[in-house]
Amino acid sequence: MALGRQKQVESGADRWLEVDASMTGTLTFKDAVNLQINGQFEGTLNTKGNLAIGQTAQVKATIQGEAIKIAGMVSGSILATTRVELLSSARVTGKVTSPRVIMHDGAVLHGTLEMIGSRGTSPWMTMEELARYLEVDANTVSQWAQAGRLPAQQEAGEWKFDRTKIEEWLAHEKIK
Repeated sequence: MALGRQKQVESGADRWLEVDASMTGTLTFKDAVNLQINGQFEGTLNTKGNLAIGQTAQVKATIQGEAIKIAGMVSGSILATTRVELLSSARVTGKVTSPRVIMHDGAVLHGTLEMIGSRGTSPWMTMEELARYLEVDANTVSQWAQAGRLPAQQEAGEWKFDRTKIEEWLAHEKIK
């Protein structure tokens, strides 16, 4: 990871961490943070709080967060639990999933848009999403699905998991 300039900017009660850097890898925030990426990032970005992709940013990543505002270039998948806002300078290639999407005049989305429920979750999970959710390896999830140890269904050779059934399964498993 090549480090760039980092600074905290105060705007009223909100504090923002701005990162001008070139980074590769996984960046995860377990606590809420207001983060703005102004440089280059490639990898996986998991945030809580507000995430802003600045106008000069170039991001190739799988992004998960709460509120995501994009002014720069993003290539990859974006999952937001509250909203995604594409400013007029935004250039996004990939899949955007969110219960609310705001797209300003001039913004470009080349890919797919999936609107999800207000709970911020899709009713279906992929094997990789379920593995992250359960904090286990994807191979373990695959083995459990094949053995019938967890609720799953296969479509076109891919395992899919109904989020509600998984949550019920988890509650039942905790009782044992």
